[in-house]
Amino acid sequence: MSEKYAEYKELLQKRLTPKRYHHSLCVADEAVRLATKYGGDTDKAYLAGLLHDITKTSPSEEHLNIFDKFGIMLNDVEKNADKLWHAISGAAYIQYELGIDDPEIITAVRYHTTARANMSQLEKILYLADFTSADRDYDDIDIMRQKVEISMEAALDYALSYSINDLVSRGKLLHLDTIMAYNENTLKGNK
Repeated sequence: MSEKYAEYKELLQKRLTPKRYHHSLCVADEAVRLATKYGGDTDKAYLAGLLHDITKTSPSEEHLNIFDKFGIMLNDVEKNADKLWHAISGAAYIQYELGIDDPEIITAVRYHTTARANMSQLEKILYLADFTSADRDYDDIDIMRQKVEISMEAALDYALSYSINDLVSRGKLLHLDTIMAYNENTLKGNK
């Protein structure tokens, strides 16, 4: 798979810090592992994982230019949570600048930070791969990795709960998409 995506890797090395580039490779590998485990498309998983943080280290001006250029309107939470910008600008960047026209890959990149209700399998895979990639080292990573081996739904529930609790404990805003994803998963009884 690596030769197939050499051009994207070269671009990422120019756009990202070495640490963020390494993270992107780790997420791509974990996305393939999860796609294989849960019957997803491994090529799409790899590409989404590889490109998910393509604008992560971009300056604010680049994000704002992308939003303006492609008519992206941020809601109040997004305007005040610049840590979410890279998912929004990254999805637009891969669609309009790189010419990737696969809506599954675009939405997976778009919602890899917030999640959302009615996530596709690829969206869940990328969201969880970003949480469990080999380079991740945070409180509860072992629990998160155990959950992802049980089921995507159990892992999704744990990841959403973890994110919500973390954001609330730090006095940060909660995106409605995250709340809707959590509520949907809880209503389905995925604990």
